Amino acid sequence: METVSTNVAHGGTQGVYKHASKETGTEMTFSVFVPPHAEGAKLPVVWYLSGLTCTHANVTEKGEYRRLCAELGLIFVAPDTSPRGEGVADDAEKAYDFGLGAGFYVDATEAPFAKNYRMWSYVTQALPALVAERFPADMQRQSIMGHSMGGHGALTIGLTFPDRFKAVSAFAPIVAPSQVPWGHKALPGYLGDDKAAWRKHDAVALIEDGAKVDGLLVDQGEADNFLAEQLKPQLLEKACADAGIPLTLRLQPGYDHSYYFISSFMEDHLRWHAERLG
Repeated sequence: METVSTNVAHGGTQGVYKHASKETGTEMTFSVFVPPHAEGAKLPVVWYLSGLTCTHANVTEKGEYRRLCAELGLIFVAPDTSPRGEGVADDAEKAYDFGLGAGFYVDATEAPFAKNYRMWSYVTQALPALVAERFPADMQRQSIMGHSMGGHGALTIGLTFPDRFKAVSAFAPIVAPSQVPWGHKALPGYLGDDKAAWRKHDAVALIEDGAKVDGLLVDQGEADNFLAEQLKPQLLEKACADAGIPLTLRLQPGYDHSYYFISSFMEDHLRWHAERLG
């Protein structure tokens, strides 16, 4: 692991790091904020998954999480959204919603993406192992959140590993990629035409198929231009109601899809996670 940069913030350390990933076959960059803590202490970990076109840098620079993570004693980890580098496959038309920056947190099975696009294994296995080795992380106390495509990733990963993640939340998530244009492009492109494989990467489908968590927190801006066509939180609301999963869905008037929205409600989400992480 190579240190790209470190900065002191709110008494803790904001670091950016890179390492060679066996899962993606590329170098991967990620950021970690470690709050001030007593020597030898182990701290709970909050994972944040970013959305389309983003890298680790978007939330690191705009998320406004450090003050509260320092107060609550939370490690905050932000991975990248896809593999990158020379030779990594991209969309032929360089579209923003598929290929580089748009890994959708799946392990691709379709050529040419299967070689490098293994973001599911990277986020759920490889990077946690590195974080556990190199940072004062209590891996028995983990939670996960994300935005948009990263909200999709946080929901699907949280629903798949409910014993690992003590809290799951999202900002403007893609709740049912099998039912919206973004997913109709990404899921067959990465996973092929077998819709049964899609269901493992669709929060609504996972819930319909029996996945359970103790509760979910979702914030959604009412002025989000992707709300009606791509996000459709009402589908998650119905699935949770049918399955008996407590869902706190908050529609926020005037807010859009940007980091102005995310940073406005980041404190609520971190406090919600901290309560469940203990």
